[in-house]
Amino acid sequence: MHAQETFRLAVVSAGTSDPSSTRMLADRTAARVADLARSHGHQVTVSVIELRELATDIATALTTQLITPRLHSAITALRDADGVIAAAPVYKAAASGLFTSFFHVLDNDLLIAKPVVLAAAAGTARHALVVDGEMRYLFAFLRTMTVPTSLFAAPEDWGDPALNTRVDRAALELVLLMESGFARKVRDESWDSYQHEFGSAGGTELAIDLDTDLMRLATGGSAG
Repeated sequence: MHAQETFRLAVVSAGTSDPSSTRMLADRTAARVADLARSHGHQVTVSVIELRELATDIATALTTQLITPRLHSAITALRDADGVIAAAPVYKAAASGLFTSFFHVLDNDLLIAKPVVLAAAAGTARHALVVDGEMRYLFAFLRTMTVPTSLFAAPEDWGDPALNTRVDRAALELVLLMESGFARKVRDESWDSYQHEFGSAGGTELAIDLDTDLMRLATGGSAG
C-alpha cells in the first residue's frame, strides 16, 4: 500500500477552439486520473496549459530564444509535474504546429522520465496513427515515460464506450507510474549520468567547473 501523496498533474492542450475536442479529451482523462488516484488514497492538483493562449509567446521563443513570463510559468508547471497529459489536434496527418512548437522550445532535459499520457483528436479516424507515430517519437526524444495506452478521438468515438475504456486504462497507467516515483528517483539517483547540455532543465541541476582549460579560455584566461 502506497503512502498518501498529492500528485501534480500538468495538462497541455493545443486545441484552438473554445470548447475544443482536444481539451475535452484531455479534461476527461485528467478527471479519471484524479478519480483513480483518490481510490488509491491520493490527491491530484491539476494545472492546465492552454497553448492557444501562448501562441505568440511560443513564436517569440522559437525566433528569439526569449522566454516570456507566461511561457516560463507553463514550463515551470511542467517541470514540477509528477505526471503530464499532452493533447493535440491533428491537422494534415500530423499533430498541430502549435503543439510541436511548444515542445520544441522546451529544454531537452526538462521532462526526463516523467510519465505522460499522449492524446489526440481529429476530424477523421484516418489520423489515428498520429499519436503512436509522430507524437510518441517526439516524446521518446524528450526521454519521457509515455504510458502504453495512447488516446485518439474522432467524431464517431465520443459516443463509443470503447473510448472511456481506453481513457480509464491510460489514466490508471499514469497513476501507477506516478505512484512508483520513477521520475523522482531518476533525478535523485542518476541525473548526472545523462549528457546534459549547458543550462539544461532551467540551469538548476548543473554544477559548472570553472577550473578547466576550456572554461579558463572561454572567460579570457589561458589554459594551464
